[in-house]
Amino acid sequence: MIEIRPIDRAHKGDVRLPNEPFPLWGRLLPAYSEGRWSYSVREFDQDERGEMCFPDEDYDLESMSGDTLFLGAYEGEQCVGLAVLQRGFFRYFYLADLKVKRSHRRRGVAARLMEKAGEAAREQGLMGVYTIAQDNNLSACLFYLKTGFRIGGLDTEVYNGTAQQGKADILFYLDV
Repeated sequence: MIEIRPIDRAHKGDVRLPNEPFPLWGRLLPAYSEGRWSYSVREFDQDERGEMCFPDEDYDLESMSGDTLFLGAYEGEQCVGLAVLQRGFFRYFYLADLKVKRSHRRRGVAARLMEKAGEAAREQGLMGVYTIAQDNNLSACLFYLKTGFRIGGLDTEVYNGTAQQGKADILFYLDV
């Protein structure tokens, strides 16, 4: 059974849960018209599909605990998922990171982490949670939409001049 709980000092090493590859199989295409967001999906051809893995982060529970909430998903004492929530200057938590071990994906772990994130936002008097996903991380984009997030913005310029050029960031908001 999976338990979702804040990561405490006794489990501080769990904030460094390693990243694992995720599939790249399509792109979310947001559109904004008359004050409303909509989207379509473009699945990649077989030769365009692949995997991506983000570099591991150097999170430190001790130095980040003032403005960061680390939520862990535990199976027994093993951390199998992580959500990193940071207080911003406005009334939303920023979901800086969400990851689930490959062995535990598609089992509702990420959705449970988001439920707990929403509860934490409510308890702190915040309006909700927001995050950013790359448009070509279709699994993540569809996950956010399925769990109640809405599209709130699109940044098509952020990766210009980088190895990620041609990608865009989509902002997602979850109201609680």
